Amino acid sequence: MSHRHLGAGADGIILIMPDEAQNFRMRIFNADGSEAETCGNGIRCFAKYVYERVMTDKTEFVIDTLGGPNGVSLSVDSGEVVFVRSNMGAPKFERSEIPMEGPEGRVLEEALTVGDETFEVTCANIGNPHAVIFVDDATAIDLADLGPKIENHPAFPQRTNVEFVSVIDRQNITMRIWERGSGITMASGSGSCGAALAAMVTDRVEKKINVHLVYGQLGIEWAEDGNVYQEGPATEVYNGEWPD
Repeated sequence: MSHRHLGAGADGIILIMPDEAQNFRMRIFNADGSEAETCGNGIRCFAKYVYERVMTDKTEFVIDTLGGPNGVSLSVDSGEVVFVRSNMGAPKFERSEIPMEGPEGRVLEEALTVGDETFEVTCANIGNPHAVIFVDDATAIDLADLGPKIENHPAFPQRTNVEFVSVIDRQNITMRIWERGSGITMASGSGSCGAALAAMVTDRVEKKINVHLVYGQLGIEWAEDGNVYQEGPATEVYNGEWPD
């Protein structure tokens, strides 16, 4: 279904599942068939879908994922969800929580050798793992080459998402992402959180910033309650039926 030429074309598939806690539960499968813990963009799309299909009349509810529960708050105009704020939970920075091989402690601007090149990586887990590399110009990076090499680097036993990030100023960053299991994507909610957190924990930016993506932008806040919040739109592109 996710195949760009033989299917509908998508970064992944989201399933709406029954949940004993009477929340909504979603399962996310990447384009390669692997199951993901969470998906920031997917959470916003899921929230829009269940509200507009009248599966709930609430504008605030919880979506359970493998990566944990995510509270969402919807901005609605004439019955249409135009904006979603979601609580992505408290970030993790310890190496064992990423997970990444090596000594105990946080992974902050640590040297990682990839072929003939060495990069400084900062890692965070926001329900799924992210390896963030700061560069002068993210658009100049050969992401198709470096992305899979870092995703599958032996330092990451569960593989990792990869973000190349350029800092614009203390309130804005731009990034490109290689998603674990899906490859190059035009935008990523959890990737934006991972990139923002890496910039925040290394004191490159403030605790509330805008992340500029290939398509669109997201607002990311690391709030005083310790949780990370993403804010952004959700848009229906098309709908249809998939044959058995």
